[in-house]
Amino acid sequence: MAHKVALIPGDGIGPEITAAMRRVVDATGVEIEWNTVDAGAGVIEEYGTPLPQHVLDAVEDAKVAIKGPITTPVGTGFRSVNVALRKHFDLYSCVRPCLSQPGDGSRYEDVDLVIVRENTEDLYAGIEFDEGDPRVAEISRIVEESGRKTFRADSALSLKPISITGSQRIVEYAFEYARRCGRRKVTAVHKANIMKATDGMYLRIAHEVAERYPDIEFNDKIVDATCMGLVQNPADFDVMVLPNLYGDIVSDLCAGLVGGLGMAPGANIGSDIAVFEATHGSAPDIAGKNIANPTAEILSAAMMLDHLGENVAATAIRDAVRATLAEGAQVTGDVRRALTGSAEGAVGTQEYADAVIEHLAHVH
Repeated sequence: MAHKVALIPGDGIGPEITAAMRRVVDATGVEIEWNTVDAGAGVIEEYGTPLPQHVLDAVEDAKVAIKGPITTPVGTGFRSVNVALRKHFDLYSCVRPCLSQPGDGSRYEDVDLVIVRENTEDLYAGIEFDEGDPRVAEISRIVEESGRKTFRADSALSLKPISITGSQRIVEYAFEYARRCGRRKVTAVHKANIMKATDGMYLRIAHEVAERYPDIEFNDKIVDATCMGLVQNPADFDVMVLPNLYGDIVSDLCAGLVGGLGMAPGANIGSDIAVFEATHGSAPDIAGKNIANPTAEILSAAMMLDHLGENVAATAIRDAVRATLAEGAQVTGDVRRALTGSAEGAVGTQEYADAVIEHLAHVH
């Protein structure tokens, strides 16, 4: 029986890299019933929103989706299609493996760690008040009455909710992931030395959950020290579990350890729905030029196949990508530059997918 998958191509380079990804997945022989639905800036004029209801319905029906990047307006407008999808389906766990690949151009050769980021709370919950909003003055009054130092009258505010429920389930997910995947250690990352109420509670919950997993090593680390430690010796880390904002920042840092966002796959997992996506943005400046690197999207599809129980095909894709990158003859410009210092001899997005498919025939 074919697996139902909602495919959201996105905008910018999204349609190109998702086309490459789809051809690679189809080449594994796994039967996928693709339902392609459009979201992003290109549908706003028709539907009045970048995330129409029929897109949500398609994801709900399939329970599994894979998407290309979708441009997020900066400073104004619709907050984010990505955030809206996560909130609508309560996709509380963002999983981002960071694994060194041949020719990734990194200073490191043996990075193998996983970011598990809480996806629904923290400053990304979007509870904000503009400067001048009368509720800012009311919050200022409440703060002052509590005996704490208040803030400037011309402030805008963002609130940072972190709950016991949210903390518990994300830390549990990290430990279950570590156990399922044969990982050795979970590190809870926080700023509890300063954020004593929010991060302090998160850290307390992390320690309580850790006690139920005596087979998995556990430690905790302050986020700024974590960033320094990752640069000094990434091998000190294995599975890292973080609140939303820190997880966003640290996952990009970790992507930089393995050649950049073009190499970094990702998944957003809820209780019954999963959405897979490359972690990079839509790169509109190179859209339509057939030069984007689809590796992250292809590796996200491998994560999707694992989720669907198609582990043999998922492993075959990872092996084919690795073989293509190791050979270095048919790679995109960013990889070619990392290998030789020049993009000369690079191939396009679809030609790279052809090379992965060719290697797939040998490893599958």
